[in-house]
Amino acid sequence: MAEPLYRGIVESFKGVFRILGMKLDVVGEQNIPLAGGAILAINHTSYLDFALGGVPADMRGRRLVRFMAKDSVFRHPVGGPLMRGMKHIPVNRDDGSEAFARAVSDAESGELIGVFPEATMSRSLEIKELKSGAVRMAQSAEVPLIPMIVFGGHRVLSYGVKDFTRGRTICMTIGSPLEGIQDKDADAVTLQLRTRLSELLDETIARYPDKPEGAPWIPKRHGGSAPTLDEAKAWEEERRARREAEKNANGS
Repeated sequence: MAEPLYRGIVESFKGVFRILGMKLDVVGEQNIPLAGGAILAINHTSYLDFALGGVPADMRGRRLVRFMAKDSVFRHPVGGPLMRGMKHIPVNRDDGSEAFARAVSDAESGELIGVFPEATMSRSLEIKELKSGAVRMAQSAEVPLIPMIVFGGHRVLSYGVKDFTRGRTICMTIGSPLEGIQDKDADAVTLQLRTRLSELLDETIARYPDKPEGAPWIPKRHGGSAPTLDEAKAWEEERRARREAEKNANGS
């Protein structure tokens, strides 16, 4: 089925990537099926991940990905109509049952569903603890669960970063589907997924071309200066507590 809105936006982003001189290094796109549903479980470090995460599927067979995103994006006066027009899936973080049901239905109908199981962007650039939703969707829809890494978008647009310097490399690695997940405990498969994503992240960083010692865009474990997982978690918890205190103070 032709989707002129989504196709137009895909082509627009391709134009932006060309203007920025982005070098897209994609490995493993053959692991995305040419037809039929699948869940793409993607790491999350950048505001560009929604655009970049669809690149391998487009390369593979001009397939479109329906991404799951927080429902506030769908309430934006400009972004909302576009997101709905592209048939992305709004997620209410207080009750995700409706989004889950729609994602399963879409996957059963042959759609590719893009999920960021970390839920929020990783400040450490490592793989955070994962929500089990992506696994449970793949199990319920009986479709492949495909791990995927996008690395490099955080140098362009992320927390505290807005840098449109030309020539950035974006590396993407798509792993083979996790095997034998249907009869396993969802939490156990989620741990397996996190391990696989971490392995793919290591492979992706190994071929990333720009890794000077102490670079803030490289995880500390790989010689960069990004915070560790524990440091990032502590910062997020402190920030969350501060915002909650401010909210309570304003409400009293």
